Amino acid sequence: MRRLALFLIALSVLVWPVLARAGGGFGDALGNWSRDDGDAKVRLAPCGAALCATNTWIRDPASSEKVGDRLEMKLQSSGADVWKGTAYDPQRQRSYAMTMSLKGGKLLTRGCVLGGWLCKSVSWTRIR
Repeated sequence: MRRLALFLIALSVLVWPVLARAGGGFGDALGNWSRDDGDAKVRLAPCGAALCATNTWIRDPASSEKVGDRLEMKLQSSGADVWKGTAYDPQRQRSYAMTMSLKGGKLLTRGCVLGGWLCKSVSWTRIR
């Protein structure tokens, strides 16, 4: 019985870092979010080596945004619940400098182009 307990402890020590990396270290940021303007809902989930925000609902289906469109983000931790890096939008073939932060149950994304001269921030609320 003691050997089994030691084996399980050793296994959890070895497996936990792998499971943590599988989520990319994004913890509470993963899941479903609604844009605060009410026009879109996305699911944040790992996709290969990136984190993807995939549109799951769009208010105006005639807009340039479509259900299934995704943003591929390559982000690194830049502090507690803050990630920075780049994002690629394959639908529009555009790359952005990207910052994502989680504070008080709200997710804030900020994307910039032209060396940071043109930026847009969007606030998100978690949905179940």
